[in-house]
Amino acid sequence: MNRRRGSSPTRSTDRCRSRALASARGNTLTEFALVFPLLVMLIFGLIDFGRALYTYHFVSDAAREASRWASVRGKQCDKSLSGCEADPVAIQNYVAGIVPPGIDSSPQALSVATAWVVPPGKVGTCNAFPNNPGCAVQVIVTYNFKFILPFLPKSAYSMTSTSEMIISK
Repeated sequence: MNRRRGSSPTRSTDRCRSRALASARGNTLTEFALVFPLLVMLIFGLIDFGRALYTYHFVSDAAREASRWASVRGKQCDKSLSGCEADPVAIQNYVAGIVPPGIDSSPQALSVATAWVVPPGKVGTCNAFPNNPGCAVQVIVTYNFKFILPFLPKSAYSMTSTSEMIISK
C-alpha cells in the first residue's frame, strides 16, 4: 500500500462535512430571519385578541352588575343604601366606578343606556311608576374597542351587552 503523507480518506470527508455544516448554518439563519417576524406578529396578535376578550367580558359583566344594582334601588328602596332610587345618571356613574384597568371609561368609548321596561301583566302599575317593584330595568352597556397593533384593523368595534332584571324594592 502506497499512501501519500497527509492525504487520508477521512480528511477529505471531514472537509465536505464542514462545508455542509457551514452551509446549513447559513440556511438556518436565513430561515430564522424569515420566520421570526411572523412569529412575533402571531404572538402580539394573540395578546391583542386577548385584550378584546377581556373587554367583552367586562362589557357583559358591567351590564349584569348595573341591572342588579338598579333592581335593588327602586321606588321603595331602603334609604340606608347609598344612591337610593336609581336613575340613568346614577347607573352610568356606577358602571364608570367598576371599570377595571385597561378599559377606557371616557364617554367616547363607554356608554350606558337605561330603560324601565313594562313586563307583561304590569301595564297599569309600571306605566304610571316605572321604578316600582315588579317592573323591570334594562341596562345596555356599549364599548368601542380598538386594536393597538398596526397590522390589525384600525376601526373601532362596538361591543354591546344587555341585561334586564325585575325591580325588587
